[in-house]
Amino acid sequence: MRDALGWARGAVVASVYSSGASLAFAAAPDQLFTATEVNEWAWQVAAVEALRLPLPHAPGHPATWDADSALHTLRLLAAGEACPVAMALVEQARRHKLPALFDEDGLSIGAGHGCRSWTRAELQGELPEVEWEAVRDVPTVLVTGSNGKTTTVRLLAAMAAAAGLAPGFNCTDGVFIAGEQVEQGDYSGPAGARTVLRDQRVHAAILETARGGILRRGLATSHANAAIITNVSADHFGEYGVHDLSSLAAAKLVVARAIGSDGVLVVNADDGVLSTEAATLDCPLAWFSLDALHPILASHRKSGGATCGIADGILTLHVSGVDHALGTVGAMPLTFGGAATYNIANVAGAALAAACIGLPIEAIARVLSNFGAVRTDNPGRLERWQVGGSQVLLDYAHNPEGLTGLLAVAADIRARSGGRLGLLLGQAGNRDEEAIRALARSAASARPDFIVLKDLEGYLRGREVGEVPAILHSELALRGIAESSLLTVLPEVAAAQAMLAWARPGDVIVLPVHSLAARAALVDWL
Repeated sequence: MRDALGWARGAVVASVYSSGASLAFAAAPDQLFTATEVNEWAWQVAAVEALRLPLPHAPGHPATWDADSALHTLRLLAAGEACPVAMALVEQARRHKLPALFDEDGLSIGAGHGCRSWTRAELQGELPEVEWEAVRDVPTVLVTGSNGKTTTVRLLAAMAAAAGLAPGFNCTDGVFIAGEQVEQGDYSGPAGARTVLRDQRVHAAILETARGGILRRGLATSHANAAIITNVSADHFGEYGVHDLSSLAAAKLVVARAIGSDGVLVVNADDGVLSTEAATLDCPLAWFSLDALHPILASHRKSGGATCGIADGILTLHVSGVDHALGTVGAMPLTFGGAATYNIANVAGAALAAACIGLPIEAIARVLSNFGAVRTDNPGRLERWQVGGSQVLLDYAHNPEGLTGLLAVAADIRARSGGRLGLLLGQAGNRDEEAIRALARSAASARPDFIVLKDLEGYLRGREVGEVPAILHSELALRGIAESSLLTVLPEVAAAQAMLAWARPGDVIVLPVHSLAARAALVDWL
């Protein structure tokens, strides 16, 4: 159970009853959980009730301090869910060094075009015969971090495709198999990853692995050839026991558990907290940075390790003791002439991860030379439009660091156009008030000429309609933004349209849009 919950302290146990889904938790002898902690973890076992299995007799309401009673219930529940055939197949897969995925849908062994699957019903009879020579894994990369995950996933998928492999990837926009979108919505968790891994069209799996999915469900797979952590920044504090950057880095670094001795963890050396935490791990590492001479990279190259960084304006990859020039950074469309420094980090990390799973250097360089030249390469991320003579940036920036990076690109464009700066601003309701105010401070630091405040449909998460825009308005006023420069329009699409109605030729308009439905409607309108 400790493994299943991942981040719960102590030996947490839970029981779910057919008459009302009552939950009970007990701790190890040296640790009792507070009511708040119980509430935070209760949902993690609610899925068990959803199975609606007939349960054997168990105590109705074991006390939180009665570990024996709670464990008795848990053991009976486990017995009711037991599937010996599945466990036998999982053990056989382990002996063949193949990944196995077992969930409410069934069991699969191998991955992608080498995957074989059985439904739950098919696992109730005799142990099936398996043609083990036909079962295989596919190159698999886990991508996590606070910002840049989806861009990095799309880059890696494009590199795999350029190398002749059919990529499958999941991200906050959906699940994509060999260029076809098979699911729409936020699939950055284990469900999206399993969809990719079980699709027999897939020859390379690129799996966005978000913090929330890790903390709620763990990793979708126990094995990956590489994992990359783009960065960590102050976001989602207060959720699932994460209250600071060190704890957030520890959560992201769970991906290292899927890396065996034959894999590699790709880490951003420019992120101080992340690099400190990663250096304590015993899995193989590779490092990327905006500076190829970064001390961590220089030391790692001396010991024979792989790195990627910028040297004299050239993205330089170092693998197996050899340097490879991947191209001039400023000429790569995704970097906006070098103004989008966060995308420079994304291309460096993606190139390094691609090389670490054996993709050809030529394919990596070719993708970097043209990826981002058209909007469909990376939709919703630094997506550029021209409307009525104004420059419009459509993006997903959702935390202070992401917004700061986006506004730096806008400032670069504005310096050349001489126009005004307009900004659409909103935040999800599950951030605490300080986090919402921090986003407003990031916005105010760019001194925009006009800000339209919005709600995020589907992301109110317990707050009242208009509550988040009111907090943003309050902080912006404190930071010297004039009342005449602020407008509140709650629906996201209408807010974006109001922002564009204000624009005139030469202006730069920054539109962080978070709802997929709102983004689709806005793109159609544009």
